[in-house]
Amino acid sequence: MSDPQNIAVIGAGLMGHGIALTMAKAGKAVAIQDPNANALAKAPERIAESLGVLGIHYQEIEEILGRITYTETIADAVGNADAVFEAAPEKLPLKQNLFAEVEKHAPQDAILASNTSVIQITKIMGGLSGRQRALGTHWWNPPHMIPLVEVIKTEWTDDAVARQMVDLLKAAGKTPVMVEKDVPGFIGNRLQHALWREAISLVENGICDAEAVDTVIKSSFGRRLAVLGPLENADLVGTDLTLDIHENVLFDLESKGEPSAYLRQLVDKQRLGMKSGEGFRKWTEQEAQTVRARVGQHLMRLEEILKD
Repeated sequence: MSDPQNIAVIGAGLMGHGIALTMAKAGKAVAIQDPNANALAKAPERIAESLGVLGIHYQEIEEILGRITYTETIADAVGNADAVFEAAPEKLPLKQNLFAEVEKHAPQDAILASNTSVIQITKIMGGLSGRQRALGTHWWNPPHMIPLVEVIKTEWTDDAVARQMVDLLKAAGKTPVMVEKDVPGFIGNRLQHALWREAISLVENGICDAEAVDTVIKSSFGRRLAVLGPLENADLVGTDLTLDIHENVLFDLESKGEPSAYLRQLVDKQRLGMKSGEGFRKWTEQEAQTVRARVGQHLMRLEEILKD
């Protein structure tokens, strides 16, 4: 298989623009499609702003933008694509319909990839006739700053197609990992939301408040997670100690197989987090902006540190 050069991105929003700029930055020709003319019109400015945050010089930004075209129709976007990244909202029927349309117009050997956080790729791609070339690519937010991309195979995915996607992502500067089984949440979100479930339970059961949970994580094991994964840590302290701890704590951890009643109450009361001014904690707009800026600055500094 040849190295993909023409990339189509379905969706010009938060994830789509980041995927598009990553591929264009890697020298690929990129076509972005979005049915929302306003989103499409704002995409160049949004991409330029994100590239600027990455510290890229104005002249290079102009070169990257020159590799990107914009269209409102899927047919125009995917007509000569070697790989298609769908970055539409997390709604299964929408994604299924989009790929039915993509399959009509994309070349028969184009790789078809859905960017989704938790929806099983099997459900998205099951209706396609060319299911062997379809897979999932879970990019993390912000996609142009977080290195990881999970490449998810279904029972139909051709191994060669999956390897080609991994090679494409590596060449674009990403850190891909292969997910061999298509399970809900893949790897990262299963781990992340296991932690979130216990964090919510601690607050719901009056053990501590939300600020305490966040402080404990940020001031202890969270500081080493970027350089020491949980299984590396288990090997570091010893599997025997890990077993001793599990025998004394796992029985008491939250294990309900459904969302927290407390979380449902927050949503029912429209306490939706930073966007509504209150979730687990209260937020002013300034506080929310400060947190977002701090995350971006931290990711940039961390990237520089890990390069050393």
